[in-house]
Amino acid sequence: MSASRADQLDPAVLAALGHLELVARWVVDGFITGLHRSPRKGFSVEFAEHRPYIPGDDLRYLDWRIAARADRWVVKQFEEETNARAMIVLDVSRSMQWSGDPARLTKLGYAERLAAAIALLLIRQRDAVGLVRFDAGLRSVVPPRAQRAQWRRLVVALSGPGGGAASDVAGALMQAGRLVRRPGFVVLISDLLVDAEPVADAARTLRARGHEVLVLHVLDPAERDFPELGEALYRDPESQREVAAAPADVRASYQATVQEALAEWRGALGRAGARYAVATTDDPFGRPLRQLVGSNGRGAMV
Repeated sequence: MSASRADQLDPAVLAALGHLELVARWVVDGFITGLHRSPRKGFSVEFAEHRPYIPGDDLRYLDWRIAARADRWVVKQFEEETNARAMIVLDVSRSMQWSGDPARLTKLGYAERLAAAIALLLIRQRDAVGLVRFDAGLRSVVPPRAQRAQWRRLVVALSGPGGGAASDVAGALMQAGRLVRRPGFVVLISDLLVDAEPVADAARTLRARGHEVLVLHVLDPAERDFPELGEALYRDPESQREVAAAPADVRASYQATVQEALAEWRGALGRAGARYAVATTDDPFGRPLRQLVGSNGRGAMV
């Protein structure tokens, strides 16, 4: 683990080295190191303002120059101390439990570890973070909190059951928005095997309420590329519809359809004011994390 940053390793290899909680810690430590920020201070530590010293404050942040010049004790506040409120919205429907290769994580396995890393990153910033897990209905709801014990609550919730045959993405987004009472942000992690417009409408509503909306579209590489194999029977994991096909006959048209679908999602969510990115399950976890926070280490997560 010392030779490479964990956030840059193959997700399946990393997952094999430890359980979800440990992997999330490795990923966050590596990600923060890559941003050249101290893990103790989060990844956004630009000075914001002073505030009066309160007994118990960390003495490292006292501004000694002001204390010496004006005989007034104040501490420096940083951007990380804005205490944002966030909800992670995780799709746990049946289609998320699929992988195109036994050597890769399922979409859900990938998404759970990514959600855990995002949650830990936020908690280390002292931000309040909560979780909604959903399929056809709500499976778990953990209201946002900033306490240290919140990390354990989220890890326990991530291990809960799922696997329903449908995904009510729009409903889960609206539930998350109700739990973030003042402007914050909502992170959706899903394979988005649903119609785009209801989800875009929900994102538009959240944006109107002042929330940032970040969408990570999780794909298995086989869903994107349609690998060349022999003739097979293909089954939709949610509708159970089956189609027999030879990949050589349909691969080009399939790939074009996938690109059209991704463009539709990008356009619909962009018009709604949401940020959108694709994460494939062979991507190191650091890549979608960078897409969330922006190239300068700030982005929408501060």
